[in-house]
Amino acid sequence: MKLKSFILTSAALIVPAIAQAQNQNCGNRDLVVERLTTKYGESRRSIGMAPQGRVVEVFASIETGTWTITITLPNGVTCLVASGQSFEELNEPVAPAGIRS
Repeated sequence: MKLKSFILTSAALIVPAIAQAQNQNCGNRDLVVERLTTKYGESRRSIGMAPQGRVVEVFASIETGTWTITITLPNGVTCLVASGQSFEELNEPVAPAGIRS
């Protein structure tokens, strides 16, 4: 749970700078997702809402271990926030709300 919050908070802080600069790592969501699927074999593994109507998604491939974090802005522009190797799915129990680990 802490990792998800960290990712959403980090991504929410990084994306404005990326979008403002019209970075080459941004594009139409459909095209970005198609490329992640066809070139890297990644599929969406999780999704969450960030401030200001932004959507954060994690894409990954179990076969290759690659992963990508994206943020989609309300206007449909999707930006790559981070990517890497060695993706693993975890099945860790979630602590009830209000209980710290």
